[in-house]
Amino acid sequence: MARTVTSGNDWFLSDADVPTVQRLADGTLVAAWYRNTEIQLEAYDTWLAYSKDDGRTWSKPFKPYKDKTRTQHGFVSMFDQPGGGLGLVWLDAREWELNQSAPDGGAVMLRSASFDPSWKQTSDEVANLRVCDCCQTSVASTPDGLVVAFRDRTDKEIRDIHVTRLESGKWTEPVAVHDDKWEIDSCPVNGPAISARDRSLAVAWFTAASGQGHAFAAFSADAGRTWSQPVRLDEQASTGRVDIEMLDDGSAVASWVEFANQQAQLKARRVMPDGSTSPPVAVQGTNAGRVSGFPRMLRQGDELLFAWTETAEGSGEHAEHGGSVQMKGAVARLR
Repeated sequence: MARTVTSGNDWFLSDADVPTVQRLADGTLVAAWYRNTEIQLEAYDTWLAYSKDDGRTWSKPFKPYKDKTRTQHGFVSMFDQPGGGLGLVWLDAREWELNQSAPDGGAVMLRSASFDPSWKQTSDEVANLRVCDCCQTSVASTPDGLVVAFRDRTDKEIRDIHVTRLESGKWTEPVAVHDDKWEIDSCPVNGPAISARDRSLAVAWFTAASGQGHAFAAFSADAGRTWSQPVRLDEQASTGRVDIEMLDDGSAVASWVEFANQQAQLKARRVMPDGSTSPPVAVQGTNAGRVSGFPRMLRQGDELLFAWTETAEGSGEHAEHGGSVQMKGAVARLR
């Protein structure tokens, strides 16, 4: 039975940065959503609430930070804090308002916070000082600690995928998954996905460094310290919007949106650490409408659940332009 966590008419709504719900190891449900603070600036706050009774009742909403700037606070990824409680990372643009000396108004940073099992806040700190403005974050847990994948941003506008690890309570210097050397002056709104199995990790990401969009995957056998050579996922071109799930044998299933013949199609394939791949599978049928939004994939036992939004063929790309958008799903059994 569906239950309402919260509602309002002041929410920030975006297909790239959506409300989420996470179940912690102790069974607690945590919800995160966004409220507008300055619509013209696309400024919004992250709000959290938790439930200890499977969603029947919820705590009073709260924010994981104290700053009161009217700037972006979003693209949240939540995780189980080592030792219990909630951890989360998000993109934070408070420097746009606070830094008056930077010519560009300051940079978006990656911040993190944590709460103990009694919901006392135990940290609120910077994980990385300069990241891409609006690419999704992704988190995985290893025996060596948490690993966060994100799109970095250098002073020369190189925006490649990096990871940072939480070791002994401190975030490490970022490591590039691969030096694509993608120079772009604005955010592509296309973040990475990361998945873990013990100390092994797999990351999927999008880049257009070559002038055409492609999706890639890479593996790490040492909890994100070093990475294998990238494996290309798409066959012709891709709009990215990737996801990835590791399997028990050390391989991974990656999904991406293939773009060919003016059609966007959700595809998936198995990728092995040695770089070999299975043939791609069209999760969304070839006669279906255009995939929109950011598809998601979840592993449950020996099954993979795919979820995506789809615009009816011939109705236009966006619902606000008169199209018809539906939420769809599919289940694939691992063999």
